[in-house]
Amino acid sequence: MLTAISPMTSAAQALTTLSGTQSSATSASGAGSSSTPFSELLTDAVGQVNQLQDQARAAVSGLMTGSGVDVHQAMIATEKASMSFELALAVRNKAIQAYQSVIGMQF
Repeated sequence: MLTAISPMTSAAQALTTLSGTQSSATSASGAGSSSTPFSELLTDAVGQVNQLQDQARAAVSGLMTGSGVDVHQAMIATEKASMSFELALAVRNKAIQAYQSVIGMQF
């Protein structure tokens, strides 16, 4: 059951890391930090979503071919993939919304 929460946990840890990086960057002002760039965090998150979808696809095809996959295993795999995709979609929508509000600002 803990593996089902793994994508959400990693996303929460990434956000915590980003907020910690931001506060340390403002206090250090100029000191180099060894944190992971935001683009790498997004790439890793998308890779994890893709991996979960591949696992779900394999579980469903294993269920359909009768190669020893139980129904509940296939359902759990598809729900993991669905939840991780919905989380990625929500993050994308928030990023687009933030971008549009910055673009709409008048200076």
